[in-house]
Amino acid sequence: QVQLVESGGGLVQAGGSLRLSCAVSISMHSLNASAWYRQAPGKQRELVAVIISGGTAKYGDSVKGRFTMYRDNAKNTVFLQMNSLKPEDTAVYYCNAHQVVVSSERYEENDYWGQGTQVTVSS
Repeated sequence: QVQLVESGGGLVQAGGSLRLSCAVSISMHSLNASAWYRQAPGKQRELVAVIISGGTAKYGDSVKGRFTMYRDNAKNTVFLQMNSLKPEDTAVYYCNAHQVVVSSERYEENDYWGQGTQVTVSS
């Protein structure tokens, strides 16, 4: 079982910055993708940023140019640097890891989630 532990959320004023961290319990090389999602009250969970198979990060339109996702493979940690924060960025942010396991006997896809960390941006 893969475990993800997020940290770094908090309260910040509009225009400020926060960096979220997600510690992963296995080697990053074992994952096919890692991502950040967020969910605001009354809204569906939305994709913020994703890195697939060690490639470059892709971002949701609402955060492009303001957020940066990156990984430290040596520390098995995923980061989300959030700059120029807006009140509409307020949400619970979740770390996600996607793993595909393939053998001669099975094909299995697994999604793992962190517990979430609250980000609140005041106007």
